[in-house]
Amino acid sequence: MADGSAPGYRRAIGLMSGTSLDGIDIALVETDGASSVRRGAAATVAYPAEFRVKLVQVIQDAKCLATRTERPGSLAAVERELTERHAEVVTRFMGQHGLQPSAIDVIGFHGQTVLHRPADQLTVQLGDGALLASLTGIDVVHDLRAADCAAGGQGAPLVPVYHRALVGKLPQRPVAVVNIGGVANVTYIGSDGGLIAFDTGPGNALIDDWMLKHAGQSHDHDGATAARGQVKGDMARFYLSHSYFGQLPPKSLDRNAFFADLVEGLSLEDGAATLTAFTALSLARAREHFPQEPQLWIICGGGRRNKTIMSALAAEVQNAVVPAEAVGLDGDAIEAEAWGYLAVRSLMKLPISFPGTTGVAKPMTGGVLARAKG
Repeated sequence: MADGSAPGYRRAIGLMSGTSLDGIDIALVETDGASSVRRGAAATVAYPAEFRVKLVQVIQDAKCLATRTERPGSLAAVERELTERHAEVVTRFMGQHGLQPSAIDVIGFHGQTVLHRPADQLTVQLGDGALLASLTGIDVVHDLRAADCAAGGQGAPLVPVYHRALVGKLPQRPVAVVNIGGVANVTYIGSDGGLIAFDTGPGNALIDDWMLKHAGQSHDHDGATAARGQVKGDMARFYLSHSYFGQLPPKSLDRNAFFADLVEGLSLEDGAATLTAFTALSLARAREHFPQEPQLWIICGGGRRNKTIMSALAAEVQNAVVPAEAVGLDGDAIEAEAWGYLAVRSLMKLPISFPGTTGVAKPMTGGVLARAKG
């Protein structure tokens, strides 16, 4: 137990660098590894534009990888820089909050996903756990997806068990917790606490790519560009004809599973509107796999700020669609918090993936522990 944490609790820092490639989320949690979570400070540190360009390139370079341990050429260099940037964020965060390394039991380090092919039992997250442990002086749990993939699971999503811990006291059941990052995913928490989770389709990725290519902007702020456009329904429906949507969950996606090519030739506004509609419609279609209609949809991630996605989803489902903050959560910090929580569960050898979330045959733990020297 770290200095200052409550008996039975472990204090963890979670680190998340998501498919939106926008920066590092960091969050502090104290947890018993089960249903009790005390959420602490959190922050987001944006990547410089030039580093985002490097990440985009290594994702392209990673398409040729055959094993998760390969780190040729540019990947090895970017992995080191990525890890050093995470270490700097941890050091600064701890200084801002008066924390010493001895006050933290573990860091949960997601790293940066550059390739995700669960059908080939392959998932690759850049990030050197041993280097991060050495630079911070704190034990690090990393590579949390690999064991699940090796056992035949999808390797994603892993956050559902944390979602269940967070919403345990809410009166509504069932609940859908949605994260809209580059890829969107949903956790369905049933009346009995049972979990169903899967990637629903693209989140912000296609919209972001469209805006960057045609407007030089990293995203559609507040969904304002899409709000000025007209949805081309035939194109949105064509996207939904993709074979992925006919697959039963659990299932997961690579960030680049879909492309914006179909809307090329449309105006900036109409392209944004159509891609935004596709994201909302694919989220709503997730209901096909739920035993009951969710009584509440809680939206996390950057996509909750896109008013056009939020209103489009609300128009498609029966019950309330609310941002995480409406139920007392931090929609920017949940994934980072989850990685801290999962790291504690890994230390305790508790399951982090389940048949209903990743498709693995039985509940299983995961993660690799890198111990700080000294």
